Amino acid sequence: MKSWKWLAVFLMLFAGTALGAEQSFSSLVGPVTVQDVSTTKPTVVPYITWGGDVAAFYANGTSLTTTPTSIYGKLGLNLKFVNGDDFIQQTKSYMTGKTPYIRGTFRMLGQASEVLGSDPRTKPVVVLQLTWSLGDHLVARETIRTLNDLKGKKICLQQGGPHVGLLQDTLDAANLSWDDITVVWAKDLSGPNGPAEMMRKDKSIDVACVITPDMIGLCSGLDQKGSGAEGTIKGAHVINSTSTMSRSIADVWAVRADYFKSNKADVEKFVSGYLKGTEALVKMRDEYNTSSSFTQGSGPTYKKLLLFAQKTFGEEVIPTLEEDGHGLLLDASFVGLPGNISFFTDAGNLNGFEAKQKSALDLAVGRGYAKERRGFSVPGFDYKALAALTGVAYVEPKKQSGRINAESIDMFPGSETLDENTIVSFTINFQPNQTAFSADTYGAEFERAIKSASTFGNAVVAVRGHADPNKVLADLVRAGMAKGIIKRSGSKGSYKYFLNNKPLDLSQTQTIIELVKSGSFDGSSPNPRETMQAALNLSQARAAAVKKAVVDFATAKSVNLDDSQIQPVGVGIAEPLIARPRNAADALQNMRVEFRIVKVPAESINAEDFDF
Repeated sequence: MKSWKWLAVFLMLFAGTALGAEQSFSSLVGPVTVQDVSTTKPTVVPYITWGGDVAAFYANGTSLTTTPTSIYGKLGLNLKFVNGDDFIQQTKSYMTGKTPYIRGTFRMLGQASEVLGSDPRTKPVVVLQLTWSLGDHLVARETIRTLNDLKGKKICLQQGGPHVGLLQDTLDAANLSWDDITVVWAKDLSGPNGPAEMMRKDKSIDVACVITPDMIGLCSGLDQKGSGAEGTIKGAHVINSTSTMSRSIADVWAVRADYFKSNKADVEKFVSGYLKGTEALVKMRDEYNTSSSFTQGSGPTYKKLLLFAQKTFGEEVIPTLEEDGHGLLLDASFVGLPGNISFFTDAGNLNGFEAKQKSALDLAVGRGYAKERRGFSVPGFDYKALAALTGVAYVEPKKQSGRINAESIDMFPGSETLDENTIVSFTINFQPNQTAFSADTYGAEFERAIKSASTFGNAVVAVRGHADPNKVLADLVRAGMAKGIIKRSGSKGSYKYFLNNKPLDLSQTQTIIELVKSGSFDGSSPNPRETMQAALNLSQARAAAVKKAVVDFATAKSVNLDDSQIQPVGVGIAEPLIARPRNAADALQNMRVEFRIVKVPAESINAEDFDF
């Protein structure tokens, strides 16, 4: 699928008007006089080059101007959709009353928040979430394996562009701040002055934040590594992507406060019409995805809509309907009515309105786009009444459970894919024989695990329990010496061991494990095989106890959590931090529970039509 083409064009259009680093948004907009919203019909509504906006075109009659028989036409609306990819110009039009609407990602609104909220009339009321966006990536050099390795690294991204927010979420996931990295600002998002080309030319740049075509150019593909040929960087690979961090970028429409107050009924019709258009579009998209034909079912209508999107966005954005046009819509996760209810009303949604607003304003003030925090309002819709306006099926958001099929994910010791699929990890330590984990002691770690599960919608949090190997080693030595197959020389503290007259290195964990499994020490007391199994059982019990504690913590906090994303695994003694512990302090380092955020294959996720 080459749906990256449309994404590249959109992001480059936005990049052309993007904020400069540490430059306030108000200085880019310049002086602007707030004026009342124009009463001239049709009402102007900005769109951006993104799959989510195609549902609005459908609701408008597969047209930029409302047709009488369309969803919007039957509601009595008269709209004219105009290109809003120039976000600074879009902001000016909003402030001067040319349009009551503003369209962007939540963080785009955050960057402009000080300007938008400078007058009570223009304070944004966020009325609709369209989609979650996909298709942005962090590509790292070969030596960087996970997000834990970003500390002290040099990261290149476009000045004030769309990857600023993605990098913020990435740093949060790794428990890092902007002070922990060195930022290299690129002038453009792509091309000769973009991060990808700068990374090729400057070997000191460790990571580049890029769009999909540049990602492919650097490392050949999402799950690939660069060979060093044809412009790729040898060993370069993706360490984070919105394909996995699928709750990073929320697309929204907002409306001026004065217009919302005097025209709430029309705004409700706008939102309801969009949701009705989404219903129809998702159904057509999924039918085509199954049949791959424009002649079956709603295929002709779907083809007409894709042709209109191609005409509107340009053939450079959508060269082909079957691949690029359809791919554009596949890469947009439409949230629908349930997602909007959850986004605006569910206090337990860690990626809902309040959480996204805080994140957007934190970023705006923290990076110098705004001096003051000026937030937004929620619409307070009656969603049952809203659905009834256009006959949208009223479906309340469900508590998500069992969405991840963990059986197809390898999270066990010796896995060939675990390390390469690990995005970030962190650990908690405990005392010997501990199997209870209180929120008082581990609350911060539990919160981090829950937030990670929520933001990384297409990942699991593997809770991997580890045990110290010292008792297994001691029992192995005792049993071996009793059987006469292990001999020891030297003095206490510097013993050397020999197995069948060959040196035996007790720090070679995998060799020890295989030796115990061989049965050579069975029949002895203590039996190292039984000791090793007991350690595995204990580590599994610890992992299960931590999962229960995390789930209970989320329940107590009234926070949404799909417990299928939390997967306990017993590792036993297989992965000690210190393979041959010499004292109690060494042993305590091995007694740990490790949280790993692990990428999930697409086939392991039970996808929803309305993905929220």
